[in-house]
Amino acid sequence: MLKEEDLTYFKNGEIENIKFWKRLGSRPDFKDKKILDFGCGHGSLAINIANSGAKKVVGIDLSENLINFANENLSKNFSKLEKIVSFEKIDLLETDKYYDFDYIVSKDTFEHSLNLDKILNKFNSILKINGEVYIGFGPLYNFYNGDHGRLEAILPWFHLIIPERILIKRINKKYKKYYNDVRDLGLSKYSFKDYEQFFKDSKFKISFFKTNFSDHPISKIFNFFSKFKFLKEYFTYNIYCILKKN
Repeated sequence: MLKEEDLTYFKNGEIENIKFWKRLGSRPDFKDKKILDFGCGHGSLAINIANSGAKKVVGIDLSENLINFANENLSKNFSKLEKIVSFEKIDLLETDKYYDFDYIVSKDTFEHSLNLDKILNKFNSILKINGEVYIGFGPLYNFYNGDHGRLEAILPWFHLIIPERILIKRINKKYKKYYNDVRDLGLSKYSFKDYEQFFKDSKFKISFFKTNFSDHPISKIFNFFSKFKFLKEYFTYNIYCILKKN
């Protein structure tokens, strides 16, 4: 049975999809194309792409719960797309079943993804020549809420100020868990500079790279401070990027 909170998240995703494409300049022509949605979550972006005339859309994620929702939602509410869209719980680095994609998309996933250099190499290997990757994600770990609230540091940037071991110890005690570090909470902990280097070192051509897209009024303050080199790392909150396979 589909849970109301999951349906709400899915519907919010439909709104976020509009922002995603706007921030990347525009949505590609997906008609008759094969697309991989990396970190598909509840599946809203995959459904969005399928409705634009795609030939095949494959959504993958590491969360079994999210994939179960995506498949059930597809069956119950988007049955006309069942021959076009598929969702699967799978680690892309652990499979060779995917190939010949025209596009790869990834929304709000790279801040959670470890081994990003290997992931980008995998993207390159499964894309067709001239294939493209559309990426958008944030908040970055060094931003004021970069822990996504998972460390419960409460105040801005306190997840960077308070030693991580202390925050993890408190979380373990509170929830009776056994996390070793922030990566166990689903965060990659990569810095803005790390992401820049990953993209630069990849086999892709970077055809679009911009940061700090937001409609929130307070974002103007962050955008201003991000212009200063010594503050850029801590005031850059998201990245939107298009990579092309030559």
